Amino acid sequence: MATLSFNPTRIRTPGGLHLCKPKPRSLPFPQSIKTAKRFSADFRINQQLLHRFRSNSVSESSISVPEEVEVAVDEDEDDPTLELAYLDSETDPESITEWELDFCSRPILDIRGKKVWELVACDNSLSLQYTKYFPNNVINSITLRDAISSITEELGVPLPEKIRFFRSQMQTIITKACTELGVKPIPSKRCLSLLLWLEERYETVYTRHPGFQKGSKPLLALDNPFPMELPDNLFGERWAFVQLPFSAVQEEVSNLNASFMFGSSLDLDLLGIEIDDNSMIPGLSVASSRAQPLAAWMNGMEVYSVEADTSRACLILSVGISTRYVYATYKKNPVTTAEAEAWEAAKKACGGLHFLAIQDDLDSEDCVGFWLLLDLPPPPV
Repeated sequence: MATLSFNPTRIRTPGGLHLCKPKPRSLPFPQSIKTAKRFSADFRINQQLLHRFRSNSVSESSISVPEEVEVAVDEDEDDPTLELAYLDSETDPESITEWELDFCSRPILDIRGKKVWELVACDNSLSLQYTKYFPNNVINSITLRDAISSITEELGVPLPEKIRFFRSQMQTIITKACTELGVKPIPSKRCLSLLLWLEERYETVYTRHPGFQKGSKPLLALDNPFPMELPDNLFGERWAFVQLPFSAVQEEVSNLNASFMFGSSLDLDLLGIEIDDNSMIPGLSVASSRAQPLAAWMNGMEVYSVEADTSRACLILSVGISTRYVYATYKKNPVTTAEAEAWEAAKKACGGLHFLAIQDDLDSEDCVGFWLLLDLPPPPV
């Protein structure tokens, strides 16, 4: 389990989401901006991401390996050619209503010299884990549909209500397979357990596979399109860079779970991430006279991350699979550039953890919407 710890230059412990009162400055968003306490990029962090993934292999891979390759497998290690079908015995199968899924090629060659494909599916708590290899000549929606059905049969779980996936190139196949099964497909990068699991599998499974091709680049790289103009219904009126102690962030998450407030949270324990209560978490607060409808619109968009783009002097909002919006702009000068860089440095120091808050007013201690976000690097596969 990872421990995130760092020492910001100043720590403020507000009651609720109360912003540090700064010296106001006029910048376009699209009219004005109120900036919070300036961030300092002087963070020291000791971070080692460790993942807690079970590895109960139950069936042999359908992928052949060259006969001349001898694989020495330690008795204490899992065979990387095996597939995985796991359900936590303490988990009620009926409670697993949402899955995260990836269906893509891997940096592994089969006996024909062709790239192996793999289906990886899990829920956000990793109580359900499933992997299955496929040759590249059977990749279609029918294969995927049947494979999803086989998961329910093998593990004794019902079909999920929703399946999230993060590759835009597979949207047609995944959507068709899900639709035929009566499952709602959701294109979203908020497949955080899956993304972390793929990173872990790359190190512990794929690189140990006898068919592994070192240096092989992903066949379906993640999109990073040029940001588009923000739709009118998503505009705020004022915004501020802010930071909160993690304890205050947890309070907002508790309010989110206990009320009808818009937004979404993350279970950092399940993701294997620990953060000290006094660690300062960077965020963005957006104020609007129409905060309630603004938060409602944002709630259906699978918000993934906020990024400060200093080259374009703007903030970029990423939603869904590959949609990026210019969320706000500011006048570029050394001061504003330094603030944006410090905010990004703070986000990086937190391992990508940050938040987005929507409020009626920047001085308010209450949120209408709150999203806890984790900006992860793309998986190596």
